[in-house]
Amino acid sequence: MRASFLIFLLTFHFISFSQEDNPMETSIVINEHIEGSLLLPENANSDYLAIIIAGSGPTDRDGNQNFLKSNNLKKLAQALTKEGIATFRYDKRIVKQIRKGNVDKNIMFDDFVTDASSVVDYFHNQAQFKSIYIIGHSQGSLVGMLALSEKVNGFISLAGAGQTIDEVITEQIQKMAPGLTEDAQKTFEILKKGETTTDYPPALASVFNIDTQPFISNWMQYKPKEIISEVEIPILIVNGTKDLQVSVEEANQLKEANTNAELKIIENMNHVLFIIEGDDLENSKSYNESFRSISSELVEALSSFIKK
Repeated sequence: MRASFLIFLLTFHFISFSQEDNPMETSIVINEHIEGSLLLPENANSDYLAIIIAGSGPTDRDGNQNFLKSNNLKKLAQALTKEGIATFRYDKRIVKQIRKGNVDKNIMFDDFVTDASSVVDYFHNQAQFKSIYIIGHSQGSLVGMLALSEKVNGFISLAGAGQTIDEVITEQIQKMAPGLTEDAQKTFEILKKGETTTDYPPALASVFNIDTQPFISNWMQYKPKEIISEVEIPILIVNGTKDLQVSVEEANQLKEANTNAELKIIENMNHVLFIIEGDDLENSKSYNESFRSISSELVEALSSFIKK
C-alpha cells in the first residue's frame, strides 16, 4: 500500500520540539509569524545561505510533525553547513499558532508564500551573504517558486510536484481507491470556483474537511509547471525513486517545463530524504525514524549546485 495522500494536506496537530544545542546555531525571529534557526559553518563564515522551506502540514523547522519525527530538514541543514553553506530553516506559521493554542483556521496557502518572501527579504537586507538559495521541500517547492525574486540566486526543488495539488491528490486516489476518483474530481471542480461543499462521500471526509477547503482552493490555483517555466535563475530539481508521495514523473514534468534546469534523480531516496532498501512498509516507517541519515548523494548534489 502506498503512503496516504493525506500527508499532503494541512492538518492540525500538536508538535513536539527538540533542538540540540549548537554554538553556531542562532534562533532568529523574522516577524510575528516566523522564527527559525540560522546555522553557520564552524568558521562562522560563508558566502552562501540556503533557506530551507518545509513541506505540507504543521511542520517545524526540523521537518517534524506530531508522530512523524525524522529530523530530515535539521539533518539537511547540518550536512550543508558542514560543506561550508550557511542554512536557515524555520517553523511554519501554523506551528507557532499551535504552540500558543491559537490556530487561525483561515490560514491560506498564500500566507506561506508571504512568509518565505519575508525570510528572503530579511537576509537580503542583512547583506551577510553574497548568494541566497531557496530549497523547497514537497509543498515548499511551490512556495519557494512563488517566493523567488531578484534577491535569490538559485532555486532547488526537492520532492516538489509538477502537477497542481488537485491533480496530485486525484492521481493518488485513482491508485488507492479508484471508485472515489469521480467524486473527488467533482469536489475539486467546486473548489476551483472558490466555493465549499459537503456533498462528497464520507470516505473522502479527511481530504475535503470543510475547514481546509479554502486552503486547498487557494493552493490548487497555482500550476508549478507554468511557474517554473518562467524562472531564469539556476534551478536544480531533485527527486528520489522511492518517494511514495511525489513520483519521479513529477520531477520530469518540472524539468520539461524548464529545460535549463538541472535534474537529479537519486536511487532509493524517499520523500523524507532517506535511502530505503526495503519495501513500502520500511519506507512508511522511516518517516518516524530519526536515527536514519539523509542521502549523502543528496547533500553532494545540493552543495555542488550551490557552490558552482
